[in-house]
Amino acid sequence: MDITYHYPPDLLQLLVAAIPRLCKTKRDVLRFFRGAGTKRLMLADIEAQLASNPDSINKFAIAGSILERLNEAGEKAIRERRELLKRVVQFEDYSTCWEDDRLEAQGLVSQIQRVVNVRDSFTRMNQEREAEARKHREAKSIEAAELRQKSETLAEIRKDFNSLFTMHDAQKRGLLLEKVLNRLFSANGILVSESFSRVSEPGQGTIEQIDGVIKLEGHLYFVEMKWLKEPVGVGDVSQHLVRVFNHSASRGIFISYSEYTAPAIAMCKESLSKAVVVLCTLQEFVHLLEKEASIEDFLKAKINGSMIDKQPFTKVLL
Repeated sequence: MDITYHYPPDLLQLLVAAIPRLCKTKRDVLRFFRGAGTKRLMLADIEAQLASNPDSINKFAIAGSILERLNEAGEKAIRERRELLKRVVQFEDYSTCWEDDRLEAQGLVSQIQRVVNVRDSFTRMNQEREAEARKHREAKSIEAAELRQKSETLAEIRKDFNSLFTMHDAQKRGLLLEKVLNRLFSANGILVSESFSRVSEPGQGTIEQIDGVIKLEGHLYFVEMKWLKEPVGVGDVSQHLVRVFNHSASRGIFISYSEYTAPAIAMCKESLSKAVVVLCTLQEFVHLLEKEASIEDFLKAKINGSMIDKQPFTKVLL
């Protein structure tokens, strides 16, 4: 709790004892409070009492009464309480006090300073803890919102992905397959460059058509996507292998609706001496989408199987 919001009992008692000793006269006590911004309305009855019967009230009763009123005023008097406390803890000229009060006044101010410093330290620590807790809650809230957004995005991708299996237009299906898979890569935080054509000089036509390129752990992977009725053969994978070999330091990923023939897998295995090649099936991606599993972890496991075990078509279940 901010000690200037409400003076706690120990601090209130110290202020009641200190302020009268810092001021020589009863009028000086009132001036001390007015100097801290205390409103005249709060002091009016005491000023009237001093004017009519000055012996009926002493400095300590004046200070105690005004401090109680300031405390009871709550938030309305927070500025005055802060200023009053500031003036006490920064008090330095004890020559204005009665000689018999100086040492005791210095001791009381010193005690008030210690109380304020201790309370301020606890206040700062509490504020820091609260700030840290708030920061943690905000981070958790952002993380939860991102997870919800990702889940909703994956649900849309899954819906579009499943719709491909009922589509009869092969050309349209192929184009949509590229877009859906690229959206899936992107939703999993994998950098994607969508399909593009590389052309030669103007008028000489297309050199090659690339379905997409992804970046994973600092490496570029050329992605080829096929939706064939028959198992993927040597002729189908060889075109993609040539494309990968023609790009220095690149790697290849082949994604197919159908399975791969043994000769096609063997050709990719032989090609591992030149470049990393990974073979995947759409069914594997269906499984990943259903489980909302990490595409990045899946591809890393595939890549490790290709590099370490020399198996381009490693079965991976997450």
